[in-house]
Parts: sequence; C-alpha cells; structure tokens
Amino acid sequence: MFPGASDERERSDANGQTAARDGETDARGRESDRGGVNFVVVGAPLDVSTTFQPGTRFGPRRIRTFAEPFDDYDRRTDQHFSQLGVTDHGDVRAWDDVEAYLEYLEGTLRDVVWDDAVPLMLGGEHTVSLAGVRAVSPEVVVCLDAHLDLYDAYDGNEHSHAAVMRRILEVESVEEVILLGVRTGSEEEWGRAAAEDVTVVPPVDVADWEPGAELENRDVYLSVDIDAADPAYAPGTGTTEPFGLEPREMRDVVRALAPHAGGFDVVEVNDRDDGQAASLAGKLLREFVFSHADAASEPAGE
Repeated sequence: MFPGASDERERSDANGQTAARDGETDARGRESDRGGVNFVVVGAPLDVSTTFQPGTRFGPRRIRTFAEPFDDYDRRTDQHFSQLGVTDHGDVRAWDDVEAYLEYLEGTLRDVVWDDAVPLMLGGEHTVSLAGVRAVSPEVVVCLDAHLDLYDAYDGNEHSHAAVMRRILEVESVEEVILLGVRTGSEEEWGRAAAEDVTVVPPVDVADWEPGAELENRDVYLSVDIDAADPAYAPGTGTTEPFGLEPREMRDVVRALAPHAGGFDVVEVNDRDDGQAASLAGKLLREFVFSHADAASEPAGE
C-alpha cells in the first residue's frame, strides 16, 4: 500500500465477479463505491519490452516501499497526504499478452475516472501509459522523458515502450503531445516529432517552461518516465541517458501541471539501484497529489 493511502480491495462474489452495488451504473453495469475518494493508486507491473535493463515489474512495489520515510505533512500546501482521499487499489497483475493486458488495465483505470477520482498509476514499463491515456481521454498529453518514444514499431513490436507516444497520438481524444526533457531519439522519431501535434522541449529549456494558454480549458494527462532525470539521480531505470533533468526541475513541472491533469503516472522504475529512482518517483506522485488537491481547494476565480 502506498504510504498515507487507504487500502482498497475489490469486493467479489463467489464466482469472482464484482458484487452488485446500489446506485447508478456505468456502461459496464458497474456502480461507484468510492465515496470520498479523490485519488486512486494503481500498480501496473508490466515488464515485457524493456530493451536494456529489465526489472520494471518491481517498480510499483519499490515506489511504495521507498515512499515510506516521507512525512505525512506538506508544509508548502499545509496539507496531510493521509487526509486527501487517496486510496491504493493494489497492482493489476501483468501477463505477456500486452494488448489484452492494456485493455484490462484501461478498464480498471476507467472505473477510477468514472468514480470522479484521479488515477495515479505506478509502472511498470512506459507502455502502460497508453492504458492511462485511453481511460482519461485527454486532449493533451505531457510527458517527462529522456526519449521520444515515437517509433512506429521497435523490433517489430507496436506495443514496445519505445513506441508508446506514437500509440498515444493515435488515441482519438489526443490532439497534442508535449515531451519535456527529451535528449535522444532515432532519425525516424525526430521526423515524426517535427509534426504539429508534437512539441519537444530539451532539458536546457525545461526550467523555463510553463503550461501556457494552450493548456487552458483542455484536459491533460501527465506521464513521468523516471529516466527523464539524469541517471546520477535515478540510475534504477531500464535505459539511462546522461545530461538529464534535475529532480527539482521535474518537481516544478509536476507542480505546475497537477491542477490541469485528470490522470498521472510514473513509470520505468526498476530494481537496479539503491532506491534513488523509486524514491524520486514516490516523491513526484506526492507532489502531484498535494498540488492537485491544493488547487481544487481554492475558491473559484482565485
């Protein structure tokens, strides 16, 4: 369980199906039972297409573990994490049929959205972000990442983590992808990035980047690939890339975007370090929650 979150366990009947509930139902005939919940943590330990150092299957567990030392209280926003309506759904167990897994994961996350809560997904390889975007149906996807991830297919795999942004651009609701901190990509990917629906902000410019008028009144999804950070700060990831972002730069982006975002994920954490990547990932999730909740508590017009 993510520290400070309540523990959610899905109720099932004797046949393993979700039990009937009172009240209105969604398109799948399921009813909301998350009264008072504002955020739902969902682990997605997919580890199928990692191209260098595997281990993202351990990401959700490590992020939860290395978030344990963090204080409940946030002085900047004068809030307690444990009082912000965060619950932990647990992990959606992964299997090797990626397309089927993404569909199932999307359903889990869509239930969160239908319950008027914000999904907070813990990866898992970056491919899982596709399920998050499909569930939230944003107009703009903002991603902190070292890589473009714009291959049409990598090694023939359209669901590779190296192709996730290409797949996200195919989601019907998505009008634009903004990639922050990118510092590498193939010639093919840079060609795709030159299109009008992709904006790339290199590491040197991220500190000065702010969500402008183009994000006003538009639905946003925020994805954080932990390899956006310089590997000196987050070596526990599959494909490290030097000359990356400082943790404070990533924090500032998360704080700025959280009030606009209807979904969040942090991905590509593995078990190949002493907890640096997982600690940073857990801290960024908390920053998202504090900033989103703080903005939501402000009176309209302020």
